[in-house]
Amino acid sequence: MKPTTLKEIAEILGISITTVSKALKDYPDVSKKTKAMVKELAVTMNYRPNSFAVNLRTKESKTIGLIIPEIVHHFFSSVIKGIISQAEKKGYLVIILQSDESYVLEKKQMELLLNKNVDGLLISLANATADFDHLTNFMEQGKPLVLFDKVAKIVNCSKIIIDDRKAAETATQHLIDTGCKRIAHFRGPLLPQNSIDRFLGYRKALRDNHMEYDPSLVYICNDMSYEEGGNYAEQLVKEHPDVDGVFINTDMVAIGAITRLRDMGIDIPGQISIVGFSNWFMSSAISPSLTTIDQPGFEMGKVAFKRLYKEMQAVKSKKQLPPTIKVLDTALVKRESTRSVTV
Repeated sequence: MKPTTLKEIAEILGISITTVSKALKDYPDVSKKTKAMVKELAVTMNYRPNSFAVNLRTKESKTIGLIIPEIVHHFFSSVIKGIISQAEKKGYLVIILQSDESYVLEKKQMELLLNKNVDGLLISLANATADFDHLTNFMEQGKPLVLFDKVAKIVNCSKIIIDDRKAAETATQHLIDTGCKRIAHFRGPLLPQNSIDRFLGYRKALRDNHMEYDPSLVYICNDMSYEEGGNYAEQLVKEHPDVDGVFINTDMVAIGAITRLRDMGIDIPGQISIVGFSNWFMSSAISPSLTTIDQPGFEMGKVAFKRLYKEMQAVKSKKQLPPTIKVLDTALVKRESTRSVTV
């Protein structure tokens, strides 16, 4: 069936197309009787507004792009829920794309979203992203862009982040406070800013407590996987049997480490204490349960969309908002993988 048009409704009722349009939009200069007739007939004829025509008129697509490194990751799935919860309230559709930690794919996806004429973009950068021209090019098209979680400090746009350095310092300090004397760090890849900042937070905690930094105790996790956590845990015990604490960059890796150490007969936290990062739902399900840093994914998604929406509204009004940086709070969640704090 062909879609019903405003013209067809107008002809049946013997009124102008303009009056039909105004009636459907509840304009005050159209009588209640006329509005009722138009709306009743529109329902009967299954009339639907032509969204393409509306978009041409308003110069809005009512869609935004969202590019994340990994959809199945607990943190990013929480971010997605937060974004969608706010986008739906404002009538926006969210196009979700996964970069799979690839700069090349991330760049292609941004071009695709530009071609789709999205009104704005939310993005957490891929680990492999070291060049940021594609971000600048996107903004040069007059499109708002907000970075979250994994960001580029040199890109002049709004950012929604946590204080990764401070959070990592808190995690490492907790290990020190519980009596750990020799603390290793399973860090993320060398490139992402949040991986760098968590490493720097680990080092700062050691320095502030007059503990020697040993680079051989730092293991680089490129895959950030469960398997990698297990393999590095086994390697750590063989290379450094005196280690009694580990701060791990993400919960997935930490859970892999706990599982392998437990299989090796190592008591956690009796022999080795472990702190993770993100507070994945499995963190409380594993035995022993994982002490971790709670990273507010849902809240980050909500705040990121609200900021993007504000900037999209500014574009509509032909105003320019200066970029802002919003830092969300984190918290240490103490569980069974670390000992009680020594007094």
